[in-house]
Amino acid sequence: MPTVAFHTLGCKVNHYETEAIWQLFKEQNYDRVEFESTADVYVINTCTVTNTGDKKSRQVIRRAVRKNPDAVICVTGCYAQTSPAEIMAIPGVDIVVGTQDRVKMLEYIEQYKTERQPINGVRNIMKNRVYEELDVPAFTDRTRASLKIQEGCNNFCTFCIIPWARGLMRSRDPQEVIRQAQQLVDAGYKEIVLTGIHTGGYGEDMKDYNLASLLADLEAQVKGLKRLRISSIEASQITDEVIDVIDRSNIIVRHLHIPLQSGSDTVLKRMRRKYTMEFFGERLDRLKEVLPGLAVTSDVIVGFPGETEEEFMETYNFIKEHKFSELHVFPYSKRTGTPAARMEDQIDEDVKNERVHRLIALSDQLAKEYASQFEGEVLEVIPEEEYKEKDGHYVGYTDNYLKVILPATEDMVGKIVKVKLLKAGYPYNEGQFVRLLEDEPAAEKAVV
Repeated sequence: MPTVAFHTLGCKVNHYETEAIWQLFKEQNYDRVEFESTADVYVINTCTVTNTGDKKSRQVIRRAVRKNPDAVICVTGCYAQTSPAEIMAIPGVDIVVGTQDRVKMLEYIEQYKTERQPINGVRNIMKNRVYEELDVPAFTDRTRASLKIQEGCNNFCTFCIIPWARGLMRSRDPQEVIRQAQQLVDAGYKEIVLTGIHTGGYGEDMKDYNLASLLADLEAQVKGLKRLRISSIEASQITDEVIDVIDRSNIIVRHLHIPLQSGSDTVLKRMRRKYTMEFFGERLDRLKEVLPGLAVTSDVIVGFPGETEEEFMETYNFIKEHKFSELHVFPYSKRTGTPAARMEDQIDEDVKNERVHRLIALSDQLAKEYASQFEGEVLEVIPEEEYKEKDGHYVGYTDNYLKVILPATEDMVGKIVKVKLLKAGYPYNEGQFVRLLEDEPAAEKAVV
């Protein structure tokens, strides 16, 4: 049996697509082995979101070439899409496929075996208007299933290279999304995470159908789905219609990841973001009305070109006032090829780092405050993996994204467990097992 090994860099979408590419290999009777072992084919799924992403991708490609110089080395993903020539120039690379045409990878491998000539299969992504169907009936990780619903982004924020790597917005056919969701639930998954490059933009390229319609249809049509999570949604995409669907839903979780990037209107303008702080704040207030206890996590870029201490403090104070439950904080890093990399007034690294530390300290404090509201409450947790520090304990997430350590057994992994939160903390909360939530009759469920 021929063997294939995968290495994925970058975001959740890349991880999803690696699983999809694995399905294609599986159909051709390949055996999957660890990346560190010797394989006949190595597939490296690359990232290009930062210059470091490119560098890491190159390091991993070279590692695969060293592992087995006779193997077929295939490189795919965002860095492959934006810089195929750079990758083709690495000695030992045989096939380059970008962020489309992944289904052709196996044909290319056969072609390479007969012709022994490197193949560059990268085409212009900006011309693509069709969502590429890639099936993932199950995941190597068995607790939370991702479901990709769209591809590409039309925003062109000044710091971001991704539209050039992923192309413009294209939505997946709703019937396909529903079919795949049912398949995942039938495979035993209780929670589905809707994901994409610009997830909340779903349907912007469709007539009379949008994210709100999809959320409602998934709930109405997918039998047995217990939790539905949106991996990320822009403030500008949280329409009244979306809020209404969330309000009526029994399965959409009390957690939203809403990228802020900056809490200063002047910085947002330079970033070419599509909202003001007043609008963002108003959306958060509306959401918290319909979903009491909502956890809002976010991404923030610190030290964007020209960011003054005043602008940074606007961000700091906005986050504090609106009590975000956790932040991913990034110091701004220049991405070659983006407008922001060419801007004047690049911020000194020391200033960036000092601001990053201040925001991370605030995030830790807010995370503890958020978790402490739920001390003594019984919450539903899906155990995911063993907690290494303590025998007989597992780690899982509540619907509102609290990370809980609880006494559990292997057979509870992936199931919904009622847990009493004994001690709130960050990054972990301590929980006490109450009972396993077996599928309750629908009638009881409806009583809220």
